[in-house]
Amino acid sequence: MKAKTADKVATTIIIMLASVIVLVLAGLLGYILVRGLSHISFDFLTSAPQSFRKGGGIGPQLFNSIFLLVLTMIITIPIGLGAGIYMSEYAKPSKFTNFIRLIVEVLSSFPSIVVGLFGLLVLVNLFGFGFSLFSGALALTVFNLPLMVRITEQGLKSVPKEQKEASLALGISKWKTIRSVMIPIGIPVILSGTILAAGRVFGEAAALLFTAGMSSPRLDFTDWNPFSPFSPLNPFRPAETLAVHIWKVNSEGLAPDAAQIAAGASAVLVITVLLFNLSARWLGRYMYRKFTAIK
Repeated sequence: MKAKTADKVATTIIIMLASVIVLVLAGLLGYILVRGLSHISFDFLTSAPQSFRKGGGIGPQLFNSIFLLVLTMIITIPIGLGAGIYMSEYAKPSKFTNFIRLIVEVLSSFPSIVVGLFGLLVLVNLFGFGFSLFSGALALTVFNLPLMVRITEQGLKSVPKEQKEASLALGISKWKTIRSVMIPIGIPVILSGTILAAGRVFGEAAALLFTAGMSSPRLDFTDWNPFSPFSPLNPFRPAETLAVHIWKVNSEGLAPDAAQIAAGASAVLVITVLLFNLSARWLGRYMYRKFTAIK
């Protein structure tokens, strides 16, 4: 009888704590969306911001965020996949591999402002990349690489041992087994984690203040030459992202409707990050069901 009572009490406490977390999250999202949704329009999403007049938008900042996301993932995914494959399949247990895992864990807990300062000192100043999308992408790669390595390791370790051993027993090389057997089976975990990592990149601000910059040149969307200073595809130009723009408008905005612009931009950012997370969950479940059905 006492055991049943204790179980009911513990269950009630857990449900109450979970409900508090859900209510806090719902209240935060509701507050941001209620304030910002009314300011979102096609013109708001495509027009350039105004420094002193009403009616500015977030078009260049939204494009910069998407471009930076693509650039970061182009750098992060190959390095993260390679490091995860090495740690999962090739690295033998030793003090060296334990040290690497420790470094990965330390990097994953680094505050983003520290990564930003590292990017400022090393990427912007020492290497001479300046305040640019490329500097921001490299800084975010440092910030996001530990997550990508862990995701790849978990995806490969989720492969049944029997399938790996059966492939090796047939005389297939280790790399061929990893490429043709293990990665396709582990791709639901890897892909879902990659989308979650992309959501983190899209919402990052602190590291970009010191690397990508807080301003953006007037972009000419008819100029697709990546070496032109006003081309949207130039990775070596300064680029204010959406998250940085929200911080800047809230702290330094002089436009009469600065509060409304910040609210609308915040709603766009929240919706985008939510879409990243929901798509990751949906895609992971879809691919898992597809794999189990084939199996």
